[in-house]
Amino acid sequence: MHIIMVNQTNLFKNKKNKLTKNQINELDEKIKELMKNPEIGILKTGDLNDIRVHYFKLVNQNYLLAYEYNKDSILLLSIGVHENFYRDLKKYRK
Repeated sequence: MHIIMVNQTNLFKNKKNKLTKNQINELDEKIKELMKNPEIGILKTGDLNDIRVHYFKLVNQNYLLAYEYNKDSILLLSIGVHENFYRDLKKYRK
């Protein structure tokens, strides 16, 4: 399955802008992988039941990428390290 459209929330944009150029380049590659296989992330339960989270490394640091997807589009919700990631994501969803 190939995704046609990728959108990003303001939360995602703000967090992406805080990354270094090298991290952004690696993130773009991860997003391309996500477009090829949108089910790569783990489907969450509970308060975040429609969200998938993909774990990966950016320049030797673990990051999480939260997103939602349907048949032909992905919505990038947030990116960050594990600390406070889910708390901030829940706050954003309310």
